[in-house]
Amino acid sequence: MKKEFLNYTFIVLGCALMAFGVVGLLSPNSIAMGGTGGLAIIFNHLFTVSIGILFALINIPLLLVSIKYLGKYFALKSTIAILLTSLFIDVLSEIVGLTALSKEPLLATLYGGVAVGTGIGFIFKGGGSAGGGTIIARIVTTKTSLKTGTVILILDAIVVIATGIVFGSVELALWSMISIFTTTKMIDMILTGRPNERIVHISSCNDLDNIGRLINDKIGVNGTLVKGNNLSLTEKKDMIFVTVPVNRLNALKQLIYEEDTTAKMIVMDASALLGTKFLK
Repeated sequence: MKKEFLNYTFIVLGCALMAFGVVGLLSPNSIAMGGTGGLAIIFNHLFTVSIGILFALINIPLLLVSIKYLGKYFALKSTIAILLTSLFIDVLSEIVGLTALSKEPLLATLYGGVAVGTGIGFIFKGGGSAGGGTIIARIVTTKTSLKTGTVILILDAIVVIATGIVFGSVELALWSMISIFTTTKMIDMILTGRPNERIVHISSCNDLDNIGRLINDKIGVNGTLVKGNNLSLTEKKDMIFVTVPVNRLNALKQLIYEEDTTAKMIVMDASALLGTKFLK
């Protein structure tokens, strides 16, 4: 019960933030967001219908069609999220009378993308969906060999092109691209956070036992030592897998260089760290 209360809190907060970004920043500057939200902004320019109503009219039918692909529980949360977002958009624009917080395209694009992306991230975190883009993607991927990311990219490209045509401005289409990019980055940040660690793979044909002990003693992290062979099975090869804080990465590089100049390092971003602590 407590977990579900938290999930619905995330959804309500996400809907409010998304509506705020649309009404206060993106829509007044004719900058579209991605997916069906962007289509609602475009149709609002073409017809005398509020963005909130258009957002619901576009998304609800998609939800009804896709229940069998998404599951009833996910569809229920998504329906609540869509209706709340539509309500918040119309309340902010029609009742509160929220005007554009900035008429500067760069500020509107970036902060609008941040607000919308944060809102969508919270909705996803609560177990719902913020619109038909992801829903269409799931349906298409079940019927074709296209990947979800590819379908969403195509939908966003359609929105960007439509923005340039309807508003008669290439610049607005380019601003919309930046808005979509910012939104995507914020969604990733909300869902995975910003871990301050890097994943490091160290491999060498030399024995790495001593380096492993030095990493543990001097760098202060633990990891995994794997002993094996190269792919041709002609020579022995050890590998160390560790997760290292960014501020200790240079110290690790120096330690490896001093101990084994033939060792190879691969450094990757850790987009999410789950489970027990990786650091000592």
